[in-house]
Amino acid sequence: MDHLLDEPRPVREGEELNAARLTSWLRERLCNEGGVVEIRQFPSGFSNLTYLVRYGDQELVLRRPPVGSKVKAAHDMGREYRVLSALHPVYPPAPRPLAYCDDPEIIGAPFYVMERIQGVILRGKKPDGFACTPDLARRCCDVFVDNFTRLHDVDYTAIGLGDLRREGSFTRRQVDGWINRYRGSQTDDIPAIEQLAAYLEDNCPEDTDAVFIHNDYKFDNIVLDPDDLTRIIGVLDWEMCTIGDPLMDLGVALSYWNEPKDISLGIVPCFLTLEDGCMTRQEVVNAYGDRTGRDVSTIMFYYIFGLLKLAVIAQQIYYRYKQGLTKDERFAPLIMVVGALGMTGVKALDTGEL
Repeated sequence: MDHLLDEPRPVREGEELNAARLTSWLRERLCNEGGVVEIRQFPSGFSNLTYLVRYGDQELVLRRPPVGSKVKAAHDMGREYRVLSALHPVYPPAPRPLAYCDDPEIIGAPFYVMERIQGVILRGKKPDGFACTPDLARRCCDVFVDNFTRLHDVDYTAIGLGDLRREGSFTRRQVDGWINRYRGSQTDDIPAIEQLAAYLEDNCPEDTDAVFIHNDYKFDNIVLDPDDLTRIIGVLDWEMCTIGDPLMDLGVALSYWNEPKDISLGIVPCFLTLEDGCMTRQEVVNAYGDRTGRDVSTIMFYYIFGLLKLAVIAQQIYYRYKQGLTKDERFAPLIMVVGALGMTGVKALDTGEL
């Protein structure tokens, strides 16, 4: 399984870190006599930047905001560090954070370091020689849902994160907030996105519950045990976690869940969901409802929200690329993804099927 391990690559141009300053900072914070750090970068992901830092005999993961981003609330490293510090003891798949830095003079932005969870992350491209049987695909889906429900069972008040819950309607706040973010980063006229926005504004329900949610739960944020791909050993990318409606979290997870019948997005978050034996989106919903006892009959609204949110994230990243704030060429085609997500949502509303 070594060829399936998630490995870093050389740092992209324009996203380099100051190795000398980082070395001095690590020496002070970790009380370790390690040498000069070796820095590489994990190439996947479109938001916060993630690096592998080898310091002495330790392998650390460093997280910092993307270069050029002005959406500070979405890239609050101090918040992410605090949440993981509280969450890891009761939910071990959350990485254990080690140290936080709020001084932008060190590497150019606030950041934190955490322990590395080394394992398998199933992304868009199926690895060469990877044998995915229908039974394996089904069991991976089962643990995906089980782990999701365990997260939603976390007693957030008991671990000191009750202040993350805000007064008022979480669902309405999210709908309005993501539509406003779209307006603030819009570059093209995409009628399908306007249709989804109007649907969400006109059909926004009351909150169903308030639980700890990941807000970006998907296979390529999950680390699997190399010796048993049906065992989850890590869940990554907690920048959007909060206290909110669990069905909103489920809707976001569904937005990443490709099926063979879908409109091509040009990007596949995880090949596994296209394999024989994998659950459909509706089966994921049914399994979640069965295991939590929650009413999932109104899931269409939350799925449409998930698609819109994903489209807005792609739009914001494309906006940074269009403005010349990042040189990462992966971002050039994202405007096509925005349009495809809009059309996917329109199709779901027209057919009444996820």
